[in-house]
Amino acid sequence: MEILWVLVLMLVLILMGVPVFISLGVSSVVALLASGTSLMLIAQRMYTSIDVYNLLAVPLFIFVGEVMNTGGVTDRLFGFCRLMLRHVKGSLGHVNVAASIIFAGMSGAAVADAAGLGAVEINAMRKAGFDADFSAAITAASSTIGPIIPPSIPLVLYAVIAEQSVGRLFIGGMVPGLLMGLTLCTMIYIISVRRNYPVEPKASVKERWTGFLRAVPSLLTPIILLAGIFGGVVSTTEAAGIAALYALFLGFVIHKELTLKSLFAIMKRSIISSVTVLIIIGSASVMTWLVVSSGAPETFAAVLTGVTSNRIVLMLLINVILLIMGCFLEATSIITIMVPMLLPIARAIGMDLVAFGVIVVLNAMIGLITPPVGLCLYISAGIAELPMSKVIKPVLLFMIPLVTVLLLISLFPQIITFLPNLLVK
Repeated sequence: MEILWVLVLMLVLILMGVPVFISLGVSSVVALLASGTSLMLIAQRMYTSIDVYNLLAVPLFIFVGEVMNTGGVTDRLFGFCRLMLRHVKGSLGHVNVAASIIFAGMSGAAVADAAGLGAVEINAMRKAGFDADFSAAITAASSTIGPIIPPSIPLVLYAVIAEQSVGRLFIGGMVPGLLMGLTLCTMIYIISVRRNYPVEPKASVKERWTGFLRAVPSLLTPIILLAGIFGGVVSTTEAAGIAALYALFLGFVIHKELTLKSLFAIMKRSIISSVTVLIIIGSASVMTWLVVSSGAPETFAAVLTGVTSNRIVLMLLINVILLIMGCFLEATSIITIMVPMLLPIARAIGMDLVAFGVIVVLNAMIGLITPPVGLCLYISAGIAELPMSKVIKPVLLFMIPLVTVLLLISLFPQIITFLPNLLVK
């Protein structure tokens, strides 16, 4: 019962606008003092939680995303996708999704997608006659694909907590990520027909070829990353380091749009973003220890499995819980706090933990576009210069395809596990 009051205190602090890591820290300190446990535990848990080799990939992937956004990669990717798809009804909406899928193979962060590609996408869509709220909504929704298609920072975090293979999780996210893109494009087409959005002339073969050649160096990034990881040549962290070097090579040598001044700004933003993620992981690790040591995961599992032993019903209940939490917590906190709570249930119902990881991360990504705390929703609304209230209604439409994919992979986890079982022995 005590741990319940601690969790309530944490949520109250977050809703009051207190930063997440402080809310986690204060709640943990209160719990430790109440139980008479030494506060030395905080330093020990925070240090050990981030002293993990795989977590080195997190700042590297953040750095890659920043370099790609500044070094001319996003412009070239968007231009290439536009040449390929501009003749389809709702063209720039489809381009938005396609560019996010490709960019997903480089950065692994939804926020990097929304902030970097989003500025290019929203401005182009508004100039072409698309409504500003529609442009912001699809930009926010498509950014959620980033952490599902490999590489993925949230999947790395889940792998560390659940002690699962990063490679299997990365492969497992590929099909769901593509399904997200396909269902989003279906919704875009339906809305575009109803609103009669413009269609651009079909690009010639020469234009497409020129655009492809211009984008080739950028398109090689996900190939280098994934080939290295899936081929067993390098670890995830080593692949992130190689991607960072290649991104710098593109920015300085190929595209020549990076300068030492801009590199300093990139490093500053990357450090701030990395520290933000890691300090949340560290703060949440103390709360996680409190939750686990209290026996709450086993009690929670017993309560849910006592309600029903049906795997489908339990997975639907877990999805509802995670989606509600996504309204109040950001993705890192959800994964760090809830995964230890939910793992006993996943094991009890025989759920493949790789499939479970992708499902948890997709729930957390949907939370990024769910008010009132949806970070990608705020970013897209800010770029479009709209109050968030005007973006909420259209973004709810794009939640329909995302939730549809979530239900599909929850009911049929083989969608996730098929490729890992086929490619990784």
